[in-house]
Amino acid sequence: MICSLEISMYPLKNEYKPAIIQFIKNLRTYDEITVKTNGMSTQIFGEYQKIMNAINIEIESSFKQNKSIVFNMKLINSELEEIPQF
Repeated sequence: MICSLEISMYPLKNEYKPAIIQFIKNLRTYDEITVKTNGMSTQIFGEYQKIMNAINIEIESSFKQNKSIVFNMKLINSELEEIPQF
């Protein structure tokens, strides 16, 4: 089943950018999913099991490397990768 996931990461510390950048770089190592970023969130597209496998591994890794992090996610069982029509 094809899914789309939007995820935002909020490390609760002053130097938050390195943790976010590393999380995104780690997600981009999974060839079976598509990762797109913008200034507010990261979107992931692909098969449900492959998305969830990557997210589970990388969230756990982030939790182990950082003291306090909040993740906010939205998941839909549909391909929502936007392609501009103009």
